[in-house]
Amino acid sequence: MRKANTREMSHKALVVLSGGQDSTTCLYWALKHFDSVTSITFDYGQRHRIELDAARKVAGVSGVEHAVLPIDTFAVLGGNALTGDEVVDTVATEGQLPNTFVPGRNLIFLTFAAAYAYQRGIRDLVAGVCQTDYSGYPDCRQNTVEALQVAINLGMETQIRIHTPLMWMTKAETVLFAKEVGALEALAWSHTCYNGEVPPCENCPACELRAKGFVEAGLPDPLVSRFTQ
Repeated sequence: MRKANTREMSHKALVVLSGGQDSTTCLYWALKHFDSVTSITFDYGQRHRIELDAARKVAGVSGVEHAVLPIDTFAVLGGNALTGDEVVDTVATEGQLPNTFVPGRNLIFLTFAAAYAYQRGIRDLVAGVCQTDYSGYPDCRQNTVEALQVAINLGMETQIRIHTPLMWMTKAETVLFAKEVGALEALAWSHTCYNGEVPPCENCPACELRAKGFVEAGLPDPLVSRFTQ
């Protein structure tokens, strides 16, 4: 999506908060740009329930209202590493998406978030999707988000905007951005590990990508520091 213009934005925003590094950073970006911020997390049957705990903790640390909505259909559908199977690969290859991809997840999340926002007079959604470091997930691409925004507004006769502050950032850039918006303290309570371990395993692809970002940014990861100090 286009860069947000604060003069165009309403005073209320809803952040889709997974409890991960990117959505936590986006939560703090929203706090910088909106007068009122609330957050929403989806319980979609993910294997690692620690994600839900992390989202609650991050919301609590930031002082924002937080709601958890159940969507159990993804677990019933199966076929991916985040709801049932073991992690096999995390990077898309030609004609093959990684098994960490949950088909339709972001489409459903943003649509439900839009419906939740609509009922509360909120017209700005914030999501931590990123096309630069996205493992090939098609529902993290800018053109997907733009198309979904059009569909949501047509289907609801509204003017909801989906903001994606991290869309074109590398992981190192998101770390520096997190520092800029004041999210580093909250990142100590975020969760990234594909193995669902706390402290993080530091060996899975998600942990490695996160570690690489902090190393390249020249900053310690607050999550790792929480367990080593």
